[in-house]
Amino acid sequence: MTRAIMAALADSNYLAQFSAGDRLTTSHHLRTEILSGLTVALALVPEAVAFAFVAGVHPLVGLYAAFIVGLITALMGGRPGMISGATGALAVVMVSLVAEHGVEYLFATVVLMGLFQILAGILRLGKFMRLVPHSVMLGFVNGLAIVIFLAQLGQFQVPGSAEVSGHGMSGGEWLTGWPLVTMLALVVLTMGVIWRLPKLTTAIPAPLAGIAVTALLVILFGIDVPRVGDMASIEGGLPQFHLPMVPFTLETLWIILPYALILAAIGLIESLLTLNLVGEIVHERGGASQECVAQGVANTVTGFFGGMGGCAMIGQSMINVNSGGRTRLSGASAALFLLGFILFGAPLIEQIPLAALVGVMFMVVIGTFAWRSFTIMRKVPLTDAVVIVVVTVVTVATDLATAVVVGVIISALVYAWKTAAHIHARSYITPEGAKVYQIEGPLFFGSAHAFADLFDPEHDPRRVVVDFAQSRVADQSALTAIEALAAKYEKVGKRLELRHLSHDCHKLLTKAGQLMVDSDDDPDYAIAANYSVRTGVLQAGH
Repeated sequence: MTRAIMAALADSNYLAQFSAGDRLTTSHHLRTEILSGLTVALALVPEAVAFAFVAGVHPLVGLYAAFIVGLITALMGGRPGMISGATGALAVVMVSLVAEHGVEYLFATVVLMGLFQILAGILRLGKFMRLVPHSVMLGFVNGLAIVIFLAQLGQFQVPGSAEVSGHGMSGGEWLTGWPLVTMLALVVLTMGVIWRLPKLTTAIPAPLAGIAVTALLVILFGIDVPRVGDMASIEGGLPQFHLPMVPFTLETLWIILPYALILAAIGLIESLLTLNLVGEIVHERGGASQECVAQGVANTVTGFFGGMGGCAMIGQSMINVNSGGRTRLSGASAALFLLGFILFGAPLIEQIPLAALVGVMFMVVIGTFAWRSFTIMRKVPLTDAVVIVVVTVVTVATDLATAVVVGVIISALVYAWKTAAHIHARSYITPEGAKVYQIEGPLFFGSAHAFADLFDPEHDPRRVVVDFAQSRVADQSALTAIEALAAKYEKVGKRLELRHLSHDCHKLLTKAGQLMVDSDDDPDYAIAANYSVRTGVLQAGH
């Protein structure tokens, strides 16, 4: 396992990101990366605190997770520029574990979660994200934008009166009158700065400028609005190495195992989807297995340093990319700035108005939502439009991972239903009097019933040949359908021969001893199982 991790580190080539020939050699790019990191760090503070409340742990547990996970994944991850930290998707799973068994069991679970993610990276399970259809990605992005928007609404409630939920704060008293007007005005001001500044200058990231302008206005004029410090104090020390204080018994393992598996799956799904989304923006591909290993190492280390674990954060990743962050330096800077806030800058950071951060996240919502999906849904098949809507709704109602799984299942079932109707056969009689059926279309569980209806055992001649040159036997249901067909012909005293079957089908059909299989010209199918793009060359493995 250690060798595989080292190989992933070598492939990451992250040292090259800081080499003399990299984009960071100019002071402009260096400043852009660092300022992007600062912007992200400011946005991470209220998110980490809020998600710690969701999980039922101390705010520093969320902040330490944001620092450690963010730093390690920035250096090791599969996509430079991505941001990771404590997330709500994981927090809503953790809350029941913490409530029933305590925070020490959470730390042990995070360690085990990380080990599962490292294993997933070594086994290259990240490649299966290519099975996620584009319609699912659109629904995922739209649902995520809505979730980010809903999470900000809690900031429009009276501090201390709200209850924390999976999407932010809820159940408290809403701001009214002048406090509400002031809050909205500051949010609009921040959004206006972010929208207008890039047209004037790109010397500093627009989100950072928006936060700075609004914060200075509030501090200088003493405007009474909710601030970061109203949520919780973020002051603390360095994270300390800490072995989870749990009994090392099988009973403990059975308690944390289900949570660790669920958290590992949710974390990887959200991280790999973020990887794809950021990849589309920066025009890069690959890195899924490397990201799995990075997330796993980050969570394993976090569990030993009192953090709640985490995964990729799409909202913060969008802030970073839109602010100009493209290399590992921006992500590493964000993590180090966050640690600096905890150690030295808490009194200042706690004075930042929440309205400024809400304005930044609202701009992220506008930029993240796939507005073109409204046009696309009028042009694509109805089933794809339904998938987009369903994934969006499930993302808002439950969590991102569940929504993606639901979307993939619906898409797979729709594909299977459509493909099942494509199987048909052409038949002819040979000079020797045998009847040949040329099967066209895949034979699998969905088309097995239609396959059986293609034949006429009662009226066919004594010798029947089934040619699979234009077909593919895909699963056990297909093999069972072939065996059942052979049994029908045997029952009426006729012989069935199969041609152009792959060698794996030959082996699986050995139980049907009455079948004659002509294997002289049968194909040897190969399935592309992995690919990577390096310097424009596509490499395929089988």
